[in-house]
Amino acid sequence: MSEGTGIPEISPEELLRDIESGSSIQILDVRTPERLESGTIDIVPRDRFFNAPGSLVMATPDPLAFGLDPETPVAVVCNTGRSSVPVAMFLKEMGFEAQSVRGGMAAWMSLAVERELPAPSGFDLFYQFNRIGKGSVGYVLISDGEALVVDPPRKFHAYLQCIERAGAKVVGVADTHCHADYISGAPALAERCSAPYYLHDMDNLYPYDGTPGKLDNTHVESGTEIRVGRGAVRARHNPGHTEGSVSFEVRDEAALTGDFIFVNSIGRPDLAGKTEEWTKDLWSSLVTARADWPDSLSIMPAHYASHDEIGNDKTVRATVSELKQRNKAFNIQDENEFAEWIMTRLTTPPAMYRTIKGVNVQLIDVDEAQADELEHGKNQCAVG
Repeated sequence: MSEGTGIPEISPEELLRDIESGSSIQILDVRTPERLESGTIDIVPRDRFFNAPGSLVMATPDPLAFGLDPETPVAVVCNTGRSSVPVAMFLKEMGFEAQSVRGGMAAWMSLAVERELPAPSGFDLFYQFNRIGKGSVGYVLISDGEALVVDPPRKFHAYLQCIERAGAKVVGVADTHCHADYISGAPALAERCSAPYYLHDMDNLYPYDGTPGKLDNTHVESGTEIRVGRGAVRARHNPGHTEGSVSFEVRDEAALTGDFIFVNSIGRPDLAGKTEEWTKDLWSSLVTARADWPDSLSIMPAHYASHDEIGNDKTVRATVSELKQRNKAFNIQDENEFAEWIMTRLTTPPAMYRTIKGVNVQLIDVDEAQADELEHGKNQCAVG
């Protein structure tokens, strides 16, 4: 319940906590059916997710007609948390335990959940931040009071809270590549903390026509080392998803692979209309990494496509040995077979990805409302 308003609301954080704790809860999404195509709160079982326009719900004398269980709490969600409020209040009047999701799907898409990981050699703390709504992942590495942030979103307050709680200072911010599905917070965070922003120069341009970007980035390439306290990460250039895609490796223990390698798939090479060329690059990057990476190396990507890529500890990661068991693309040994596998699984990328790329190299300006709209929905960065 919102303080002082009497409005029955639940925050995205509270909703996630209830779902992950095993509490029974059902979702009523009152957006139009077309809107659902870009993303839903999909971490509840299918039989506990319902969709009906709010006006229709409130015009129906018996909400049970929509399949709702009167004995199970209902979280009502809309785009921004406004139109869901009267529906939640209506359902409460009808005897349901109902709440509106504060901030709606825009807030759900922005929610970044902190998970602690085992710290690799040279580091004291290691965190993964999971944007549940987007299927996007970022990281914080801390050593001797210094922090490196990798792939942060534009709303990075959760990252800063974590770093401040650890008593650390941001000494570097990095993007593994120029993202297409969300607006990066890395340049703004680096400026705020007076820290360098690390990005390969080939991604500081608009890939569709080659227009140079306006980012003030510190170039990284294969072999570039970023020191963080007594620890260090080393960059590996692995083009294919983008021309400037890199992974950040911590010895033979961990690799933050961006959109190069995922737990179940590989990054799509078609986002700039250079599919054939970038597929060849992707194959070369895969061959090199496969030869160099030990089975024990933990792969930590920037995205995931489905919840079966989330482990029992709620983190998104897999060892190279595990990739050999579950990731088809990682195991293809023939270049022609790899190219065919890619081509038969590509889908049309979202049109807004072109705009997001332009925003991320600072060639296009958008306001907060436009940014929320551009980022709406799950990422579509993996092949298949």
